[in-house]
Amino acid sequence: MSVIAIGSRQNLPGRARVARPRTGPTLTITVDLAPGAMSPRLTRLMELLNELAESGEGRLAHDGRLSDDEVVERDVVADPSVVRILTGPRVVRQGDRAVPLTRIEYDLLLFLAERPRRVFTRMQLLDSVWGYSHAVARTVDVHVRRLRAKLDTPLLTTVHGVGYRLADEARVIIEP
Repeated sequence: MSVIAIGSRQNLPGRARVARPRTGPTLTITVDLAPGAMSPRLTRLMELLNELAESGEGRLAHDGRLSDDEVVERDVVADPSVVRILTGPRVVRQGDRAVPLTRIEYDLLLFLAERPRRVFTRMQLLDSVWGYSHAVARTVDVHVRRLRAKLDTPLLTTVHGVGYRLADEARVIIEP
């Protein structure tokens, strides 16, 4: 398996609150190679990736040692206080554990994580997350309670008399 991380020249549209400062966006490409000969197209892809790495536009791990950035990234992934929301596969991970969430729980967490420090009323959450506002407002309370029970860190804050928001101390990373 070859892993190459290439810094992007443009800022990619992202919604992530990154747990550590980065000098620039990165793209990590993982290629799982099956035993046997590579196809001509895969061979050309590997050549292009090696050219990028050798030209200084990327970085190639030849000896299997982790760079400082990779060590920090590994520590962030293993940290149980960090919640990672993977939007592609719609998976939430806390540390190295996958957190099983229902569709609504996932959508609610993602909605609040994308809008930190904003308070939403129950009716706003019903309209934005559920897609309708004719349900009972206490439905939101039930889903927030279940979400809190499934996560080991306090992510959601109740603003009494108003609604809910992402906690200030919440360490959430949103990844594509």
